[in-house]
Amino acid sequence: MNSTTQASRSSITSAIFDVLDPIPFGFFVAALVFDILYVETFTILWVKAAAWLVSIGLLFAIVPQLINLGRTWFTRGRTKALAINFWLQVVAIVAAIFNAFVHSRDAYGSMPAGLWLSVVTVLALVIGRIVLAGDRVDYRGYRHEQA
Repeated sequence: MNSTTQASRSSITSAIFDVLDPIPFGFFVAALVFDILYVETFTILWVKAAAWLVSIGLLFAIVPQLINLGRTWFTRGRTKALAINFWLQVVAIVAAIFNAFVHSRDAYGSMPAGLWLSVVTVLALVIGRIVLAGDRVDYRGYRHEQA
């Protein structure tokens, strides 16, 4: 018996989203680490590397956010947590765009605004992931029976 199954578009886009979504998060966290290193050492290398990381993170954030747009607003299985995560990712991307402009200055002129924008970017992404993780937890299994 030979049966062929075709993957639906939603499963393909979910797979692409699951592969590409962590990439910008890693770049933005690395940029935050490099900004902290610059503030501690005042070595220009760190702030220039952070500028590159923010720019590359923004490039990798485009496709997952477009898929997230479709998953959040154009599918039936939409939850409140998906919408909150979507808007937090929009906040993170907007903060990262401003961060890219701030990091285009010289090293001394990019701080402390570059550091704060990196913190806002990473915090928005982290809070969005926490909201999604909380949505996936089934709290019925964690209730304690009262005697």
